[in-house]
Amino acid sequence: MEEHKENIHGKDMNAKLSKGDDDDKVKPSSTICPKEEAPPQASNSDFSHPVYKEIALANGHINRMSKEELRNKLSQLKLDTRGVKDVMKKRLKSHYKKQKLTQSVTDCGPGDIFYDYICVVDFEATCEEDNPPDFLHEIIEFPMVLISTHTLEIVGTFQEYVKPKLYPTLSDFCVKLTGITQDKVDAAKPFPVVLKQVVKWLEERELGTKYKYTFLTDGSWDMSKFLNIQCRVSHIRYPQFARKWINIRKSYGNFYKVPRTQTKLSTMLDKLGLQYEGRPHSGLDDSRNIARVALRMLQDGCQLRVNEHMHAGQLLPVPSCAPMEGAPPPRWPGTRK
Repeated sequence: MEEHKENIHGKDMNAKLSKGDDDDKVKPSSTICPKEEAPPQASNSDFSHPVYKEIALANGHINRMSKEELRNKLSQLKLDTRGVKDVMKKRLKSHYKKQKLTQSVTDCGPGDIFYDYICVVDFEATCEEDNPPDFLHEIIEFPMVLISTHTLEIVGTFQEYVKPKLYPTLSDFCVKLTGITQDKVDAAKPFPVVLKQVVKWLEERELGTKYKYTFLTDGSWDMSKFLNIQCRVSHIRYPQFARKWINIRKSYGNFYKVPRTQTKLSTMLDKLGLQYEGRPHSGLDDSRNIARVALRMLQDGCQLRVNEHMHAGQLLPVPSCAPMEGAPPPRWPGTRK
């Protein structure tokens, strides 16, 4: 579920809230990637190096270029020419910055990669056309799309439907919206069993042990609302390995310098010159398209990093100055009373 959640759950305080509600909670978070005009953090004496003047001059020239000039220059450099003018500017500035700065002082350089893999998650959950305030949404699709930050491609997918416990019969609205039929959830396993499959899938890829990884979602809702509620319904402790994640909407807005109102999945794809692939509101297809946005951002020079986390059941921001760390090895979280 992506942007449509804002419409169907706008009045529900127990499910994925409207984007404005979540953003108010995490507003203190600072930008994820540095401004393209600003050099990476260094001492004042470092800024006297001619390379910083060269970067500033290049940025000024790029700012004066027309859309056609930007597209021609990107084509000459064999870079992606798709996207709106501001996206192309950012792409070209990032390219020149990477050229000018050495890896030791680059904040968004291609070789300065912390996570080996990023796991994209976008749940589907039970819903009604007009959800009552106390409606508890249960996860009915658990999809994951794994991307490599080194090869910049999707390297694996996982998908399991989940049998709901509280409301085993899906509403007609839910079936039409998600495309998940009643027979699929009737034949599915309960959430605790699916979560064990998730843990095994992550373990098999040596995530958190051999390789550093983290999760990425389209907004705050998937982890802070859906997974949080589902764990309570299933009497499972919230998984330690899912307590921190990248909210791509915040990362996209900060990197491309656009307001939060322009960070819906459909808008991000459009601004990057991409089209949605698959069935909208399918958890796996949504996850794949979110992954495509993440890959394009990495290609454009953004250092995606954790910017939100759960603590004591509350959603909190992770400041950009916080030390980088990957998710811990996946483990079965255990049950609770």
